[in-house]
Amino acid sequence: MTSSGSAGTLLFVVTEDWYFCSHRLALARAARAEGWRVVVATRVDRHADDILGAGLELRPLSMRRRGMSPPGELRTLLELVALYRREHPTVVHHVALKPVLYGSLAAFAAGVPAVVNAVAGLGFVFISRSFGARALRPLVRAGYRLAFAGRGTRVVVQNDDDEAKVRDLGVNPERIALIRGSGVDLDRFAPGPEPDEPVVVTMVSRMLRDKGVFELVEAARRLSRSHPSLRVRLVGPPDPENPASIDTETLEALAREGIIEWCPGTDDVPGVWARSHVAVLPSYREGLPKALLEAAACGRPMVSTDVPGCRDVVRHEHTGLLVPPRDASALASAIARLADDPELRARLGRGAREHVRDFAEAPIVGQTLELYSRLADDDRR
Repeated sequence: MTSSGSAGTLLFVVTEDWYFCSHRLALARAARAEGWRVVVATRVDRHADDILGAGLELRPLSMRRRGMSPPGELRTLLELVALYRREHPTVVHHVALKPVLYGSLAAFAAGVPAVVNAVAGLGFVFISRSFGARALRPLVRAGYRLAFAGRGTRVVVQNDDDEAKVRDLGVNPERIALIRGSGVDLDRFAPGPEPDEPVVVTMVSRMLRDKGVFELVEAARRLSRSHPSLRVRLVGPPDPENPASIDTETLEALAREGIIEWCPGTDDVPGVWARSHVAVLPSYREGLPKALLEAAACGRPMVSTDVPGCRDVVRHEHTGLLVPPRDASALASAIARLADDPELRARLGRGAREHVRDFAEAPIVGQTLELYSRLADDDRR
């Protein structure tokens, strides 16, 4: 059963179904409850039942994040134009680089009246030091300027740093909406006591180089000498569509070495934090890291990097500890400090839970729904 769509048709364009379910499903459900007909266009892997079970319509999309061949990219663009002409969306919500760039062109070609472009962190092109990424940056910046130029377009950013960068592209500040992430369910992610076992430090993330996985492995190697009972646990799968992905064989070899533990994934993230003492995310850059928000909601102190996104969640000496990015030594020292000081962990954990109330799911979702409504009202005038 689908909504009658009395508020209009809302079309999400997201490259991966797992990402939609993790970051946008609550928003889509809330939109449907407010009378929107909600359509999700994404590459379908394992989450079709979750999307359809929420009463949403699903349109399989062939877009791949890693594809770069001109014929394939042209097919993707034409596929989006056809989709928009078929669905007649009132508002289309693009999430991440390719949907924003290609979707904005398709929306212009199809006459879509209102576009929401979500910049969830600036991604691999702006983080990587590789020659290919550096070569692409001017093209991507030019593409963003074009994508953000439409009169009916709004740009959603998740942190102050990204807002400043979008302004630097010449975007009218009135077209920029700062909405801090996707929100966190404070009832599902609730504080609990520390486990009665040696200290466990956990990273929940896709296994990508630019998430700081190798820095954490090196920190764990150093800590294995000074803190032999400490356990460092990585929870999350590789992401073959991302150029920074770490392959399964490498992760399995690291686990066999005994330096870290690796779990490819879980459906019970609250349980992960219940079995952990400290959350860690040594990322090079984020939009607003959902894993840290969830850890904070569970009252876990955090160690992360002093970079955009991470420092919005981790307030140094208040909710956790911040270290420079790409610095395994500083990371090891911060982890050791928390491992050695239960009172510090407790104080930072309480601060984390209090701070994360500002990121509660209901008000964050409400901000986005209000944006949709304003855009739809503008189109009706």
